Amino acid sequence: MKETKTTNAPAAIGPYSQAITAGNTLFTSGQIPIDPATGNIPEGVEAQARQALTNVKNLIAAAGGDIANTIKTTVFIKDMNDFAKINEIYAEFFTEPYPARSCVEVARLPKDVLLEIEAIVEL
Repeated sequence: MKETKTTNAPAAIGPYSQAITAGNTLFTSGQIPIDPATGNIPEGVEAQARQALTNVKNLIAAAGGDIANTIKTTVFIKDMNDFAKINEIYAEFFTEPYPARSCVEVARLPKDVLLEIEAIVEL
């Protein structure tokens, strides 16, 4: 097991790692839409989706991987009415064959963000 750390994604805000590699598989922790350079959270679900996915992409790169090799993602959203908007941004980061995905609506997320995304990636 190997830990991945990068300043190009938000630092962990609790007792967990940004990402862990086990064998040839990377498991990212859930990424919320914090800009790691400024600590700011963008306004609006589209901007938050783009930032969270950028954070995921940066973690994958830090582990030596490529977002194109993502096997599965889990998307936690605060409002299922934002599903279509999030899908539009999601399609900017992933191409066919798309990763398997779960998407669930949750009552609340850290820092009251609108979404959180985690990924499993083959390195």
